[in-house]
Amino acid sequence: PSCRRYVAGGRCKSTARLEGKVVIITGANTGIGKETARDLAQRGKVIIACRDIAKAEAAASEIRAETGNQQVIVKKLDLADTKSIREFAENFLAEEKKLHVLINNAGVMLCPYSKTADGFEMHLGVNHLGHFLLTFLLLECLKQSAPARIVNVSSLAHHGGRIRFHDLQGEKSYNRGLAYCHSKLANVLFTRELARRLQGKFQRQVGFTANALHPGSVSSELVRHSFVMTWLWKIFSFFLKTPCEGAQTSIYCAVAEELESVTGQYFSDCQPAYVSPRGRDDETAKKLWSVSCELLGIQWD
Repeated sequence: PSCRRYVAGGRCKSTARLEGKVVIITGANTGIGKETARDLAQRGKVIIACRDIAKAEAAASEIRAETGNQQVIVKKLDLADTKSIREFAENFLAEEKKLHVLINNAGVMLCPYSKTADGFEMHLGVNHLGHFLLTFLLLECLKQSAPARIVNVSSLAHHGGRIRFHDLQGEKSYNRGLAYCHSKLANVLFTRELARRLQGKFQRQVGFTANALHPGSVSSELVRHSFVMTWLWKIFSFFLKTPCEGAQTSIYCAVAEELESVTGQYFSDCQPAYVSPRGRDDETAKKLWSVSCELLGIQWD
């Protein structure tokens, strides 16, 4: 019915092949990450980077069987632990010469207050800082493989977020819904500042882009930490996208030919979407960048 079609939203129509190209997708063992991997595995080599190796292997073997592509590879990556992120990057760089697409897809949502191995608040630590560090470690490889794309999965929830520099780790006050919104705003600001930095002489020559997206309201495991949300998701499932529908904008940002030199944008339903005023604040974006570097103990100029 047309209502269901409306809910499904835009589809990625690109048939672009990725032969000889390498894609990394974080958190691709379930939900939209898995569906993104399923589609891209029909086009080229896909590395599924996940915390839960058993789940990831199950997803990968299902995708291999379905696509006939044996180059669907599982690697261990725990975004809640910078040591694991560094090990993942080190192993990847030792084994692969190239990286053409990095999809920062993994995320946590509505967790009770908890901290990562490095003492970061869980939403900020996994959704923003983990991917920030991963991108930093793989940047040189992406640069040398250009044209290359970085795709950050954010959310419409960024509209409810703000970057609270005075209480970044939520120690003074914590609300798990807002913590998620803050981390998704961080994704948008990171994308904006990253694109600005890549847009030197270099980017214009070869097409090295960074874009963010909202996948839509998707029926996935992301709400597992909230009984109420899980219950609501079940009741309203007709109005939610399937993971396959939710993956379309990620796939679009990763392969669409018309986005070759489009950077620093935010998409939803495979088209440009409205970004909140806070998501367009360059001063906050710059400050978040330097604070993130400080927290991670890296220098990224």
